Amino acid sequence: MNASPAQPAAAQHTLEKTYWGHVGGKAIWLYKLSLAGGLQLHVTNYGAIIQSLYVPRPDGTSVDVVLGYDTLHEYIDDPFYMGCVVGRVANRIDTGKVNIQGRTYQLAVTPGGFHHHGGHIGFGKKVWDAETFGTANTVGITLQYVSAHLEEGFPGNLTTQVTYTLHRDNRLTVEFMATTDQPTLVNLTQHSYFNLGGHAHGNIGGHLLQTHAPWYLPATARLMPTGEIASVRGTPFDFREERFIDEQIDSDYSQLRAAGGYDHFFVLEREHSKKLKAAASVIEPRSRLRMDVKTTEPGFHFYAGNFLDADFRGKHGARYHFRGGLCLETHHFPDAVNHGNFPSTVLMPGVEFGSLSEFLFREG
Repeated sequence: MNASPAQPAAAQHTLEKTYWGHVGGKAIWLYKLSLAGGLQLHVTNYGAIIQSLYVPRPDGTSVDVVLGYDTLHEYIDDPFYMGCVVGRVANRIDTGKVNIQGRTYQLAVTPGGFHHHGGHIGFGKKVWDAETFGTANTVGITLQYVSAHLEEGFPGNLTTQVTYTLHRDNRLTVEFMATTDQPTLVNLTQHSYFNLGGHAHGNIGGHLLQTHAPWYLPATARLMPTGEIASVRGTPFDFREERFIDEQIDSDYSQLRAAGGYDHFFVLEREHSKKLKAAASVIEPRSRLRMDVKTTEPGFHFYAGNFLDADFRGKHGARYHFRGGLCLETHHFPDAVNHGNFPSTVLMPGVEFGSLSEFLFREG
């Protein structure tokens, strides 16, 4: 593979673009963005995937805190949504049969009979257009994908943009925008697996987690929301005070047994205010690396990597074992179209969908 010369940029940041292969006759590139002395981000226009995120340490080294693969081929075969953008609709929709503004549509469904993470070929398996940018204090990339009417069963032509921006304070922002020409559903998220000890560090049960979620969504045995918005008080889902992830993950609690661990939506607000607010903080105790997450979304899905399988080799030959990474997927409530008490995921023509999430890295 041949790397193109670094693009003209101010001394404070660097941009590099490397050819990574072809998909469907379209070129795939790996973009490397960095701020001097700060974060370094590797992104590909296949699936708008975050392939690596290097966080600087006080001793002058850096640590890659997201799980991933070395090659495009591995991402094409990946079953775990590793680092990609999930859409049009993240998470699950029961039966996949939806009513939008009085019209019924059948979405693509799994063998289990529900729509999952955008369908058979969701946004994480699409080729996006990409454009990089840089200023004195930031460097970033905007990726765009146009989803055709009835792709995976969704009505309307949907134009989606995601912008990843690195900031001077070791903060990564993820901003979504989307527009449609027909009423449709939109619920986008970024699906990186984090391990603050390093991508090959191992089980994340020893990470400390604190959330700002007073409620969570109980789920059925098929991991479908029941419709109840339940208090976390007195349950293993109460992380309002910092504690280890593995403290109760394997406890004899029906919700955890059904999901094989944490794989649930945590509710920050019952109604969508669109305000940027604290969502969660994660600390890796040995390194004291801390990640603080804020979002304009009404909640986030906390997934503890319960389905990771060491048969899949990750970057540099690493084995990503059971619970080797965690996801904090900021988005709207799952299956919202089937629950009138959940914030709506319907997007109308003439209205712009917008979402902002921040991931701040610092010493804990």
